[in-house]
Amino acid sequence: MAPSGTVADPPPTSTTNSFNSGDTAENDIRPFFVLHKASSSGSNLNGKLTGTGKSKRRIESPSPKIAKRSEVESVEEEDGQFFSTLRFKVFETVWSKIEKTIEDVLRNSNSKVFSGIHDWIRESFESIISSGALKLSEAVRSYPVLTQASSKQLLTAMVLTRNLEMVDDLLTFEELELHLKSQGCHVAKLSSMDFSAKSGVGGCLRGLLRQFVMPTVDVADVTILASWYRENKNHENPVVIIVDDTERCCGPVLSDLILILSEWAVKVPIFLIMGVSTAHDAPRKILSVNALQRICATRFTLSSPAERMDAVLKAVFLKPCSGFTVSHKVALFMRSYFLCQDGTLTSFVRTLKIACLQHFSLEPLSIMLEHFCHDGVNQLSGEGTGLLTEATMKHAFDLPSVTRNKITRSTFEMLPHFLMDLQRMPNPWSIVVLCIYEAGKFDKLRLLDIFCEILDPEARYLKYFSPSEIVNSQSHNSGSNNVIRRVLCKLRDLSPSQLSSMLKSWENLTTEFSEINDKVMELHPFMRSVEAAGQRQGLPNSPKKHASRSHSKLEKELKAMTDKVATVIEFMLREYMKPVESVPFHEILCFKNVDKLQSALLGDPRGRIQLDLLESHNILHCVCCSQRGTTLLPSMHDTSILYTLAQEHADVINLHDWYQSFKTILIPKSSKAKQKSKSSSKSKKRKDICEEPEAPAEALIQARFCRAIMELQIAGLIRMPSKRRPDFVQRVAFGS
Repeated sequence: MAPSGTVADPPPTSTTNSFNSGDTAENDIRPFFVLHKASSSGSNLNGKLTGTGKSKRRIESPSPKIAKRSEVESVEEEDGQFFSTLRFKVFETVWSKIEKTIEDVLRNSNSKVFSGIHDWIRESFESIISSGALKLSEAVRSYPVLTQASSKQLLTAMVLTRNLEMVDDLLTFEELELHLKSQGCHVAKLSSMDFSAKSGVGGCLRGLLRQFVMPTVDVADVTILASWYRENKNHENPVVIIVDDTERCCGPVLSDLILILSEWAVKVPIFLIMGVSTAHDAPRKILSVNALQRICATRFTLSSPAERMDAVLKAVFLKPCSGFTVSHKVALFMRSYFLCQDGTLTSFVRTLKIACLQHFSLEPLSIMLEHFCHDGVNQLSGEGTGLLTEATMKHAFDLPSVTRNKITRSTFEMLPHFLMDLQRMPNPWSIVVLCIYEAGKFDKLRLLDIFCEILDPEARYLKYFSPSEIVNSQSHNSGSNNVIRRVLCKLRDLSPSQLSSMLKSWENLTTEFSEINDKVMELHPFMRSVEAAGQRQGLPNSPKKHASRSHSKLEKELKAMTDKVATVIEFMLREYMKPVESVPFHEILCFKNVDKLQSALLGDPRGRIQLDLLESHNILHCVCCSQRGTTLLPSMHDTSILYTLAQEHADVINLHDWYQSFKTILIPKSSKAKQKSKSSSKSKKRKDICEEPEAPAEALIQARFCRAIMELQIAGLIRMPSKRRPDFVQRVAFGS
């Protein structure tokens, strides 16, 4: 395709040679290209392209029918632009709420660890200053005041993140920095890039001084830090240095920094926080022996990526958030992308954002999601449906979920009620999912796996198996992919304490939903019988005969209890396990197009290039090419013409035949007939010149042909001729 630099020249005399108007950027390959350049005058362009006076007269004096149709199309186009803008605004509202929810979840998941780190810093700082504050003259000496080995210990916090990639840890340590600063600590954060062998330890010291003292400091001197700390009441708070990715740092540089800071540990109470992703003892592999002897480490562990993923999933999809959700196939793809790519929460959030954006770009009714972002079901009133036009209302009642449930336009006034039911629906469904998740924790099931299976609209759990039969079956089937089956099989292996813990969590989850809570409360008498049988079995000095009877009674009580729990699970699945894809109008809030999401994430650049070359008229919307059908026109871009002609050949294309076909498109038949005709009047010649563009010269056609082939080669669609077959090129991409 043509570089954008070639279209900056003055307008050409004809549309056929507009591409070749400039020659200044012949070898300048840029990422932006122009497929077609229109003439500066609309009427002149139309006259050149059509070549007939009839079409020109039709533009000058349009018929009433055409004028009426153009007015209707302009109104529809304005409405389309209005609703596109409105959908984008609603998307920003919905995504901002989802993003804020995710940030709050991640902040809360690390809040306990952050509080523990701050408490450790405060306690250690108070123990250091209890020995007495140093004077300014003592603090800036080149040698330490104390010579004991304990005085050279640098208090260090080893924070285990358990992430494979650093991208998830960046936000974590930024939040830790803000948390410690809000508590009054002096905090500086260094990355692995600061510990390079090229800059050495001097670069680290300069980075610290620029963050603590002054941004313009260019001297690597620790005494500047010591004098700053003793001035302006800075000594009332501790100094904290965060190294977010210790394992990627240059070991000798980090060791030198630790040795320097440990010499000043008493004068300037410095606390070092080192982030590690694999194990707490990872610094042993990169630090020197002397540096390891100078650190006094305390271990802290953040929540695992799987735990953070479950927390985000629960807050976004199972708690009242934005109303947006995904289908079963999309959820499976998102899980596969999360596990097979980099396994980071950042990639999952990016996938979720792209899915949300795709939903708003494809579904006209997605503007209704704005009402789901507000608390309460009263937001879905008539004003929400008032924005819907006749076209969107027709689209709403043509949705597959609506036609499947036989809902007609006669129930139009019931649309707000359907939407309110759609908003209320996730509440009992989410409670059931969370109850199954609490039971699946004993089998180490993740919420993401349960969520993907529960979304399946084709799943018929109660038709495939009976819960009571699975609980009492001898085959465990632990390798089964069915999470419901695994949960039910695990029930018989639970101890009385585990069953009691599960019932307490179920009771807390179902507090606001009385139908399920009543069924859970009915299990407590059976649980008390199990606990009583267990206590009788554990009595000391009991005869063996009574002990065996107590054991058999405990087994009977446990079996009865597991059967009752399986019955409650059966009740929850039968009554409330209704996937969102089985609800009418679910397309309003549910994204289902997994192909669009996969294309946006993984991409298919070569296929996209082929499709754009073959259907350039659908992108440009120019007058000359929009109604061409399957006919190739000279006004089309040379590369598009050439690649369309290539579809008539196999994997090998003869250059001569290809050139002749290309030449036939550029030189219309009327131009050839005009060249053969020698006897015509001057007025007729002037008329022909005004109506038809002048046929390009042979050399110009060859130059355009060569340039189009070069662009196809750059795009990776053809392979240039070889020495063995110089008259043939080979196609290397087929289909779109």
